Parts: sequence; C-alpha cells; structure tokens
Amino acid sequence: MRSRISAGLVMYRWKNSQLEVFLAHPGGPFFKSKDEGHWTIPKGEVDEGESLLTTARREFQEEVGIEARGEFLPLGCITQKGGKIVHAWAFEGNCDESRRFLCNTFQMEWPPGSGRLIDVPEVDRAEFFPLDAARKKIKETQRPLLDRLEAALKERSQSPRDPPASSNIRH
Repeated sequence: MRSRISAGLVMYRWKNSQLEVFLAHPGGPFFKSKDEGHWTIPKGEVDEGESLLTTARREFQEEVGIEARGEFLPLGCITQKGGKIVHAWAFEGNCDESRRFLCNTFQMEWPPGSGRLIDVPEVDRAEFFPLDAARKKIKETQRPLLDRLEAALKERSQSPRDPPASSNIRH
C-alpha cells in the first residue's frame, strides 16, 4: 500500500530584491501540455523509519538533483485533493536553471490500456518563479505553503534587531 504521507522542500531565493520560489513540473505525457495549477514542490513518500525532514531532503535530491543545505524553515502540512498529507520546509538556495535536471524515472503504461510501458521522468523541468507567478503555477492545494513562507520571511525581517520591512517582502 502506498504511503498517504509525503514530505518536500520549497527552495527560495532573492533576485532583484524579489522573493522567488523553485517549483517542479511533473514529467510524463499526461502533464506535457499542462502548466498553470500543475507545478509542485519537489516531494515524495516517507520510507518506513525515515524522518519527515530526511524524506524531504532525499526527495528534493532525487527529483531535481540538488542537495538541500542550510536552515530549514518549517511550513507545516497541507492535504492534497486525493487525501495525501504533505509536510514541507523551506530553505534559501540557488541553482543554475539552464542545466538539465537529473531525476528518478518511473514506468507507466502509455497510452492507457495499450500494455506498453514507458520510462517517465518524475520531473521534466524545474525553475524559479516570482511569488505571484508561483501562486498561479503551483497546485491549488499547495498554495498555502507559499503563503506560509511569505509570512515567515516577513515576520523574520521584522524582528526587533532588524529595521521594519515594507509591505512587500524584500531582501
């Protein structure tokens, strides 16, 4: 039986003083022409005995080929339409978006009912998006993770030792 619990990471960066988040587009023929509302945070199912954060870091590496390092900011969890619970963390990072991402593949029957199996990458592309664009790209059930990231970074920037931040998050 497949796990009903997943864990993933939201990598973010500051570019031209604007918050951007890194999202992944699912691979395979079903998603080939789908864009807005279909991108996701890199995430995956928890292995037995594995911590949620360890899963999130492993899945990030497997899906986009990047080792996640640094401080991990908890974003809580969301429940996707199918009932799967996704736990998430955010971390500040960067990568060369022009390089080809290496990720795991899986087999699926395509076309459906044909009996023919094809290898499909879990992710066919991944890139940074400004926060407003990311909200349009990401699955609707995952949008709260972006809202939580924005709120946490805004709160962090308004700590007593820092000057007050403007209404838009800037770095």
